[in-house]
Amino acid sequence: MKKNVGTIDTIIRIVLGIIILLVGWYFNTWWGLIGILPILTGLFGWCPGYLPFKFSTYKRKPEEVQPVDKTE
Repeated sequence: MKKNVGTIDTIIRIVLGIIILLVGWYFNTWWGLIGILPILTGLFGWCPGYLPFKFSTYKRKPEEVQPVDKTE
């Protein structure tokens, strides 16, 4: 499972997730539990919604990039 959620994306997901949880708590509705999803995707750094589109906001560090083998 490769990361596909970057730093800014993570911060936005966690903040929005907390806001959704608090709004659900304030209005006393279970719909606020939906806020758990963006929090989890932000904490794990992986979003299954990005997979079908091959989308990623995660920037690889230089040591994580695989060198290209040009001997073939």
